[in-house]
Amino acid sequence: MLRLLNRKWRWFGKILPVIVLLSILPSIAIAGTEAIIIDHNNIGSILPLWSIIPFVGILLSIALMPLLTPHFWHHHFPKVAAFWSLTLAIPFLYFFQGTAVYSIAHIFIADYIPFIILLWALFTVSGGIYIKGSLKGTPAVNCLLLLIGTILASVIGTTGASMLLIRPILRSNSWRKYRVHTIVFFIFLVSNIGGALTPLGDPPLFLGFLHGIPFLWTLNLFPQMAFASAFLLLLYLIMDSYWYKKENKSTRHHSEAEPLKIEGARNFIFLAGIIGGVLFSGMVRMGEVNIFGISQTIENLIRDAILVAMGFLSLIFTRPETRKGNDFNWAPIAEVAYLFAGIFMTIIPALAILKAGENGALAWLIKSVNTPAHYFWASGILSSFLDNAPTYLTFFNSALGKFYPGMPEAQAVANLIVDKIPYLVAISAGAVFMGANTYIGNAPNFMVKAIAEEAGVKMPSFFGYMFKYSLPILLVLFMVMTFIFY
Repeated sequence: MLRLLNRKWRWFGKILPVIVLLSILPSIAIAGTEAIIIDHNNIGSILPLWSIIPFVGILLSIALMPLLTPHFWHHHFPKVAAFWSLTLAIPFLYFFQGTAVYSIAHIFIADYIPFIILLWALFTVSGGIYIKGSLKGTPAVNCLLLLIGTILASVIGTTGASMLLIRPILRSNSWRKYRVHTIVFFIFLVSNIGGALTPLGDPPLFLGFLHGIPFLWTLNLFPQMAFASAFLLLLYLIMDSYWYKKENKSTRHHSEAEPLKIEGARNFIFLAGIIGGVLFSGMVRMGEVNIFGISQTIENLIRDAILVAMGFLSLIFTRPETRKGNDFNWAPIAEVAYLFAGIFMTIIPALAILKAGENGALAWLIKSVNTPAHYFWASGILSSFLDNAPTYLTFFNSALGKFYPGMPEAQAVANLIVDKIPYLVAISAGAVFMGANTYIGNAPNFMVKAIAEEAGVKMPSFFGYMFKYSLPILLVLFMVMTFIFY
């Protein structure tokens, strides 16, 4: 054990100089600008491309460190997030002073806090609903559960639907030898594609909602979502029917299905409260207030208060035994909170540069991504290996910068959702759908994998998942969708 630790620390010592060098580069790059206070709307035309290194660094850390140094990552990921955050924040604040303070305050008050509140509320409330018992894990029953989960994902979020249904589907198939494909298609449909229809469904769409996209606008994704879901459900039915015939018949006949029973059903009331709070903020206009120099609408503050209240009511009125049945704990949401704090901090220069359009350091990217198909694949490929929420925000701002450079965001978004519907649909679909390509594309993917492995399912490795399932299945699906829709 000591030898293993020594080897790991020697390896870490070798890469430490590289990390330090990367941390210094943004300071060197930003130092080329004058320490003046400028209009925060124009800062993207001044920031150099090197200033996005911390953003790239934290995303690569999230993608690679769990695979290369899982023990270190498990115990120190908050420190890694803090490291990259400070790498950006210190030189940014030093050289841009008041403008940097405003940019940091804006992204945390307007984006990060509402984002985490929604995820926390959905995670807390869905964790209080325990579906006991099981159905017989036949192909028809499994398809029905996947269909229900796909529909629920747009209502209670991909995280909520995944946590609600993964254990029932595992119990229903506990007697089966061939069940890996069932969990993989669960990730495809329930943890990703099913969340495409509302801002509640997937974090990228909620970020779009926070930036002015109407709540029901995402219904524009229904044709793509319906096509992808129908394709995957039909393929799953064919595959599961084949594997079902190979199951041990004696095991099949002697396994008795337990009757279904729902504990913590009052949490459905709290879920309705969450939906009502989000709808309220999208339909009512009550004016604005100023929080540390950041303008916030009153209806958004009321929404956040409602979401927090629903979460606490769930904690108060749900028996601990019910949450214990779901193996409920705070580790997943804590990990999301830490990592996304770092992501939102370090993404500031990337968003500002993209908003500057052809006047920014990423003008070549703005010029090269032109058609809806380009946006679909660009946002999708990055969402496969990076988290899809910041990827969506990146290309959302890229579109604003390309079509409406220099225009105030509210006005630009109002034009985008009317004049450029195919482009925003492509960005949304790419980010939501292609998050299923890898385990790290969307937060619920890894959570589902971990729960399945705890239940005895031998899930494929990171690359095994890609080469055996996502590439031969999803890549073909997305290519077909490109010709049909984009």
